Amino acid sequence: VASVTTAAARAAAEAVRRTPEQLEVLARAGVVDAGGRGLSIILDALAAATGGTPAGGIGWARHEPLEDALPEDVRHDSDDFEYEVVYLLECESAPAATLADALRAVGDSVVVAAGDHHREGPLLHKVHVHVNDIGAAIEAGIRVGAVSGIEVTRFADRTTGVARDTSGVGIVAIAPGDALREVFEAEGAWVVDSGPNRRPSTAEVLAAIEAAGTAKVAVLPNDRDCAAVADAAAGEAREKGIEVSVVPTKSVVQGLAALAVHDDDRYFGDDVMAMAEAAAGTRYAEVTVAAREALTMAGTCRPGDVLGLVGADVVTIGRSILEVTISLLDMLLATGGELVTLVVGRRAPEGLADDLETDLSVRHPEIELVVLAGGHLDHPVLLGVE
Repeated sequence: VASVTTAAARAAAEAVRRTPEQLEVLARAGVVDAGGRGLSIILDALAAATGGTPAGGIGWARHEPLEDALPEDVRHDSDDFEYEVVYLLECESAPAATLADALRAVGDSVVVAAGDHHREGPLLHKVHVHVNDIGAAIEAGIRVGAVSGIEVTRFADRTTGVARDTSGVGIVAIAPGDALREVFEAEGAWVVDSGPNRRPSTAEVLAAIEAAGTAKVAVLPNDRDCAAVADAAAGEAREKGIEVSVVPTKSVVQGLAALAVHDDDRYFGDDVMAMAEAAAGTRYAEVTVAAREALTMAGTCRPGDVLGLVGADVVTIGRSILEVTISLLDMLLATGGELVTLVVGRRAPEGLADDLETDLSVRHPEIELVVLAGGHLDHPVLLGVE
């Protein structure tokens, strides 16, 4: 087993090293294939776990981009056309040649590059063109095959040409559900969607940072699992000259608390500090329903059990969402609190907010309750205590 896993790890590392020679876009960017590198890491781990020798493989650092990987006229912005359109097209080779002629009629810098020539059936092509009429470029592709992965860039918005507001501060928030999106957008934030089994990509967060149009941007991850993506996007944005700070918000309710104290007129560093302090001063919890049997800190849960989590830990198990929500609130309020934020998801039972308000009015009359319709699917209830 050790010799087989060692051989597999070495072969994978060599295959990753050769990927820039096999795909032009990788050579142009000076990187190796990300998915291949991920598989190579897994095989290295397998080799180490079975007594073999990991290959190590190529490092994470970028390599020198190959500037001659594309013709000169494709590598630069266009003086005559306003937009760059790129998409994937699945079609036969002959229609692809027809598409190139159609694109030259509406734009320039046309590239229709075929992918894997060894597979049967339609081929996957990468299409690139500079145009003023975006719709015409996309419709030309639709006429000959199946179009996907459309990317449109306005040359005026490239980093060297973006006119940014140097006085204001942009806010980018990651949030699940249409209702929560509306809450953040109402406060002027640019929202990146998350949700059940979905985490936004670095590219999505970076696009929102750039769309904010300000020289300074604060990012609210609002989820433990989104923090790394937010940090990566912030790093790329800084390379483009945008000052970005990631506020350590681990829950939507912490993000709401941070946004509530945001002040455009405050010095950026002080504003970020105030948002971070507001987030840190907000204790949070969530209610979810177990999908499978598992051993937790609160005991064994079974499918259908209602779980109360504080941070990443299950602290209570019950049969009723209301029961678990009240139990969580008692824990959060044990060390004091003035304001409770209740975010109600789609899976919450009808009347939950009213029942909770009645309970709080009797046992904690000093507490102010704010109820928000979250619209998200993954958690019936999110709680915050400030």
